[in-house]
Amino acid sequence: MRANQSADTDEKRIGPPRLSRTTLPPDEAERYDRMKAYPVKALQIGEGNFLRGFFDWMIHRCNRQGLFEGSVAVCQPRPMGAAKLAELREQDGLYYQWIRGLQDGRLTDERELVAVFSRTVDPYAEWEAFLALADLPELELVVSNTTEAGLVYAETDWAPERAPSSFPAKLTLLLYRRFERFGGDPAQGLLLLPCELVERNGDLLQEIVLRHAGDWALPEAFSAWVRAHNRFLNSLVDRIVTGFPAAEADRAFAEIGAEDRLLNAAEPYHLWAIEGESEMDARLPLASAGLNAVWTSDLRPYQLRKVRILNGAHTLIASIGLLHGLETVGEAVGHPVYGELIRAAVMEEIVPALPLPADEMRRYADEVLERFANPYVRHKLTDIAMNGISKFKARLLPTLEAYMTMREGELPPRIVLAFASLVRLYRVREADGGWAGSRLSGEPVALRDDAAALSYLAELWARADRGELTTPELVADILGQTGWWGRDLNEAAGLKEALTAELARMEASV
Repeated sequence: MRANQSADTDEKRIGPPRLSRTTLPPDEAERYDRMKAYPVKALQIGEGNFLRGFFDWMIHRCNRQGLFEGSVAVCQPRPMGAAKLAELREQDGLYYQWIRGLQDGRLTDERELVAVFSRTVDPYAEWEAFLALADLPELELVVSNTTEAGLVYAETDWAPERAPSSFPAKLTLLLYRRFERFGGDPAQGLLLLPCELVERNGDLLQEIVLRHAGDWALPEAFSAWVRAHNRFLNSLVDRIVTGFPAAEADRAFAEIGAEDRLLNAAEPYHLWAIEGESEMDARLPLASAGLNAVWTSDLRPYQLRKVRILNGAHTLIASIGLLHGLETVGEAVGHPVYGELIRAAVMEEIVPALPLPADEMRRYADEVLERFANPYVRHKLTDIAMNGISKFKARLLPTLEAYMTMREGELPPRIVLAFASLVRLYRVREADGGWAGSRLSGEPVALRDDAAALSYLAELWARADRGELTTPELVADILGQTGWWGRDLNEAAGLKEALTAELARMEASV
């Protein structure tokens, strides 16, 4: 009996084998071998969860239908990404994508083995191998996700023998290598698809590449080739990818029959809106594969609806929810009071104020609210509340102003409530080297925002607490901060009075 117990303990300690080609069933192993034989058609700058749960999953879907028949070479944009590349190599580039959540009112829960990576390249340790990717005639596209901080110009010395730290600088050297290798052949231009959440991201990337070319005095013929024969496409990506599901990993490993340290969880919803001709789907056949990918001549409506509806609702939820003791988006939308308030704010105030087709916006709003209710996504309100002042300006203030114009001066009541909630939540004080706001219960909430703005608000609220400012005066001061809002919001008829009344109701309810 004791021997059996010892054997059981050893088995638990050892666990399933590490995911690799050798652990695959025969049909998946055969599919993996076909993928490894595909030419490298995509270079991916970014090894993180998002691209694996978005772009790579899409390429996997295209390949399974025989539409792309290409593999992906992946590299990291920063030196610290080498560990993730090492994990990919240990697993032969394999991982499972776990899609979970609500879709059309039904719960989806499925895992797919993704096999698209044929090469991993660390540009900091394998610079020549990185540049040599430019020599591949089958290479079609470069996709990136280096965060907003990565898609910036950084002055860089001409040192082509080593990897520069900047992603656009690396890309410039890669394109120059390709230009020289193929003698400026127009047919060897690439599609470049930055996924960074920056407006006009393709235009910005091209601008930075050309600036580096100018800094380095590269031939004008190269810059002309970049402009004429490489397509820098503006795009908008949308999917919540939560990454490794640590709490459920052991159960998943047992079901898979292998340990997958790159197991990646995401919601079912996905959208890739790309500003380009629909004919480009022949090169990147996303729509042909049945994916929610849109080739469009104008990306602005997609950006506008996302900022106003999805991001606007998030910001509304964050200020109201945190003030009233809630912690996550799911908790807020499932709340008997605040859930209805959120839906009404979206459908009755945000959607009608958009200058876009109403039926289409209502459908999109329904999708957004369903995504918010995903029981598998724990989206913290404190994360959404970060930089709440600038987010309110970008996401909800335009709706407030558009609604007032549409309704001849009438204020949107739920957005006003969100504004008042933000003001009350930002009743700040210094705490543990940072700043803490206050829920209605008095419980502190850590706030991350512009330090100067938080310091100013702390002093403003302190003066109000000392009786040196009335609530209307405090509100007027906040509304008059043109550096925060872009203009003096005291000019918005009735807004000061409405915020003052909401703050009074909040204090009376405590």
